[in-house]
Amino acid sequence: MATDQGRVSWRGFLQRLTASEAEIEAEELRRESAECGSTPAGQCMRGQVVSVSGRLRTVVYTPRTNLPTLEADLYDGSDVVTLVWLGRRHIAGIEPGRQLTARGRMAVRDDRKVIYNPYYELEPPR
Repeated sequence: MATDQGRVSWRGFLQRLTASEAEIEAEELRRESAECGSTPAGQCMRGQVVSVSGRLRTVVYTPRTNLPTLEADLYDGSDVVTLVWLGRRHIAGIEPGRQLTARGRMAVRDDRKVIYNPYYELEPPR
């Protein structure tokens, strides 16, 4: 039994040693998301009310004639969820690199996971 654990830890060490920076970041984000009790974005289905936690990759203001939107891509290590705030130009604290937890009903737009007007909690900056 102790030999099996030694092999597993050695294998894990080698995987971390040879992993890319993106893979290490994704693993860290998945672990932090699980600690928060959030649902992994990769497991979320259309129509579910979910809580996802991760890091904002991009934040884009889309000026439209009838309804401006603020869109942010939240990555949790398993998948990306686009958060869309309708009628907003800017929200304090919503910026690339920021950690947050978002809650809302999952939708799918253009084969991408989307939450419209999510409730959100910003994590303290690191």
